[in-house]
Amino acid sequence: MNKKTEANIVGPAVEEILSNLIKIQSVNPPGGEIAVAEYLKRLFNLYNIPGEIIEPKPGRASFIAHLGEGDKKLLYLSHTDVVPASEGWDFPPFSGEIKNGFVHGRGAIDCKGLAAAEACAIIHLAQTSKLQGKLIFAATADEEVGGELGVGVLSEKYPEKIWADFAINEGAESINMNGKDYHSLSVGEKGPAWMKLTTKGISSHGSVPVSEHNAVVKMAKVIEGLANYKPHIVLTPETKSLLETIARLDGINDEINEGNVDDILRKLRDKTPVPYLSTITRMTVSPDVIHGGVKTNIIPDRCEAQIDIRILPGQSWEYVINELKEILGDTEAEPLQYRLPSFSSSGSKFYRLIEETLKEFVGDMPILQTICTGATDSRYLREIGISSYGIEVLTLNRDKTLTDSVHGKNEKIDIASLRLKTQFLIKLAKNYLGE
Repeated sequence: MNKKTEANIVGPAVEEILSNLIKIQSVNPPGGEIAVAEYLKRLFNLYNIPGEIIEPKPGRASFIAHLGEGDKKLLYLSHTDVVPASEGWDFPPFSGEIKNGFVHGRGAIDCKGLAAAEACAIIHLAQTSKLQGKLIFAATADEEVGGELGVGVLSEKYPEKIWADFAINEGAESINMNGKDYHSLSVGEKGPAWMKLTTKGISSHGSVPVSEHNAVVKMAKVIEGLANYKPHIVLTPETKSLLETIARLDGINDEINEGNVDDILRKLRDKTPVPYLSTITRMTVSPDVIHGGVKTNIIPDRCEAQIDIRILPGQSWEYVINELKEILGDTEAEPLQYRLPSFSSSGSKFYRLIEETLKEFVGDMPILQTICTGATDSRYLREIGISSYGIEVLTLNRDKTLTDSVHGKNEKIDIASLRLKTQFLIKLAKNYLGE
């Protein structure tokens, strides 16, 4: 698949670095990323790459290093915390086993694989090149629960340590159309507007039910209303461009506007990308947690629910409340997590450089311009003026179950993709910072 590859990588194998990272159980909560930071510091010390550990709270640490000096600056960002591993895996979730061309374990894709590739790239460059600018490496804590103790702290208290012209981070996913995968580069993400709802009733004996007194019944009606909510379609320039590209790849040449988005999605022969495309063209509302009642024979006087809401540019908390006010009625609503959407320009020289560098490896196939439906640490960088772009460089011939393993069971990544990602990162640094 590769159009071009680098020479053999000098230094430790990327799969070995990833295996070691997976074996460190930095599950968040509670975190414990200090062990990862200490491992990376020891590794970088072996190659005389200066680095430091930032630990805002005991055990919650990020590792920062840099290579080269100069006016141009490029940041390679990743996070070192992982989500918990549930039961039912086919292999130990923290084994880091290297077998049959894969590295196995929690964090292989999200996001220790990227951390390993970035570390491997910098070690290779330290041994083989003299950069004319500054390459910064930041493997940070706490991303899985909001990032405040990781990039949040760095951007607020130590911005000079991570300041760069642009950054590479997670956030992109390949898109499959008609049996063919396409690389993508993420230029932005929706904003979380998570909501806590509370309904109240009157507690009494369950043998004499009064539905209007039952807080759970009240909440059920609200949840049903949210499930049936029909959001307005919004086309940002990025989503319009992506939809037009995908439509053309599928032989559809219709002019796309906010009034015919769903018609276009229905016309697609391959429905695989439809859920994603639907999600990035409207506000989404997902009732995911509900608690109510204390005993079978007691009418509950209180019920709480947590709603995952994601918003697009031009939308805000006030917009959400106004949109849902008829459904919510007198239900109490308060924010659990709220951040505005964040974007970096797809017309910048940085985006073009990333795209051109990727094409050196994958050829002239279309590189799709995507939006991340979830949240990443890129939003902190964008808030302080650093353009940040998400990548997921893959061989595109990987096991199709891998995407479902992110935050799921049996997470693993193929070594070929790890090596390709590392080679891409090496070449991008050379293309921007020179040798």
